[in-house]
Amino acid sequence: TFHCFSFMQSNSNGGNNSNSDFSKKDEFRRYLEKSGVLDALTKVLVGLYEEPDRPNNALDYMKRYLGAPSAVDIDGIKQENSELKIQIEKMKKQLAELQE
Repeated sequence: TFHCFSFMQSNSNGGNNSNSDFSKKDEFRRYLEKSGVLDALTKVLVGLYEEPDRPNNALDYMKRYLGAPSAVDIDGIKQENSELKIQIEKMKKQLAELQE
């Protein structure tokens, strides 16, 4: 297996970390492990390692492998979200007026 998360391995205190720091790292490592994040990242990194032709953009490869949508217009989505919030507030006011 790929051991890219060695800073989170719980087998050693590392000498310089306090017990509190170690506990936080260990808790975080267990959280990532329990939620499947470590497994998913390990699989994507192994897939990238085994790729015969290295992709030009490793981050894009990882995003595709993990199922991230491509070409998302974040600014457009934020703008639409703002407009919809305004519309909701207007409709709430109209509803309140109709209920009076």
